[in-house]
Amino acid sequence: MESFNSDELVAPAWLNAQFIEEVLRKHEKVAELNVLDVRMSPASAKGDHYASIMFRANVSYAIKGAKQSKSLIIKTMPDQEGHKKELLSESHIFETEIGMYTKVLPRFEEILSAAGDNTRLCVPCLYCSLEPRQVMIFEDLVPLGYTVVRKREPFSEELKLALLKLAKLHAVSFHMLHEQPDYLQEFKHGIFEIPNIRQHPFCSKGMEKFLDFLEEVPELRKYKPHFKKLENDYIDRLENVMQEYRKNRQSGGYYVLCHGDFHLKNMMFKRRENGALEDVMLLDFQMSNICPITMDLIYAVYMLMSMEDRRNNYKELINYYFSEFLATLQKIGYKGELPSSVEFWKQISQHKCYDIYLLTTCLPMIYALKLYDVDPADIFQKEDVQRRLYRLDLYVQDVKHLLARFEKDGFFE
Repeated sequence: MESFNSDELVAPAWLNAQFIEEVLRKHEKVAELNVLDVRMSPASAKGDHYASIMFRANVSYAIKGAKQSKSLIIKTMPDQEGHKKELLSESHIFETEIGMYTKVLPRFEEILSAAGDNTRLCVPCLYCSLEPRQVMIFEDLVPLGYTVVRKREPFSEELKLALLKLAKLHAVSFHMLHEQPDYLQEFKHGIFEIPNIRQHPFCSKGMEKFLDFLEEVPELRKYKPHFKKLENDYIDRLENVMQEYRKNRQSGGYYVLCHGDFHLKNMMFKRRENGALEDVMLLDFQMSNICPITMDLIYAVYMLMSMEDRRNNYKELINYYFSEFLATLQKIGYKGELPSSVEFWKQISQHKCYDIYLLTTCLPMIYALKLYDVDPADIFQKEDVQRRLYRLDLYVQDVKHLLARFEKDGFFE
């Protein structure tokens, strides 16, 4: 049981056969549907997600006497009192994700399809509601051959396929913001729109723990004054960048509907019988919002790529993404001036505040969630657990290389 989140071991009372029956009747558009059996279990392993609770329902049912079965993934807000419910109860994450699955992603697929590209951007959403409960029900991808990558770093081919999907998502949104900007105006709730997130110790005290870590590692101590100078305003600067489209739009800025949480646990991969990679499905669009194109890419460098990729391949991978982004824009008939690679990389460089936040606050967590059995609830709530993550050997090695590169590139000047 320790391999699952504690709040997903027992489904809430309302999540029962009667509720599933009503959902399936609406989805199948038949009145003569009867659920025969429902077996509930946690939908994913501990560490795969945090901002919701998820269950897998294996359902046996009959339509006009003919027996069928279906596996469903049910996503809802935390019921149990505690940190997770307190942090997320006033957020817009379910409104955002429901809008993505019911309005945006199907429309984006239609635009791609009209251009001859049959890419699937999302798993079908069978049911969603905000009242009386915030809940979404999806087709389960596991029986279709999709799996989550666990206990290893992603392969290069997996990274490229994920970046390809992201490029298409970004390109269609870039096109739509140019042609029909009002269509996406509701997607304005990123990470800093979650109430009290700025004041949460995980967010606000990352730099403090990072500075203590630098002091403890002799060869890194020389970098401490540089980060000390940034301590008081780097999160303000990051928040301004993330909210730039809504509050301070730049005439030359490249803006897209970003995924918002583009890391390895928010994607599932499918391989053919011969082992060849066939597809990736991006998941969890709860943080999707309009912001600079750089946000998903900088995030991917730290939260998706491996240490080896950050050292050797990140520019190649991002250039691959950008070439596919441009190709998709041209394919779907974008009429404006195409973004330039020079300006794209200039904007990435201008948004170093995100590098700082991810390096000092999030990278230790992602190492723990990728490679170790760590409860995400402990990471968000227990300072002693957080501090231990800064001592992970891989994180120490990574920081040594990254700070040397920052210094070489004039980042601290």
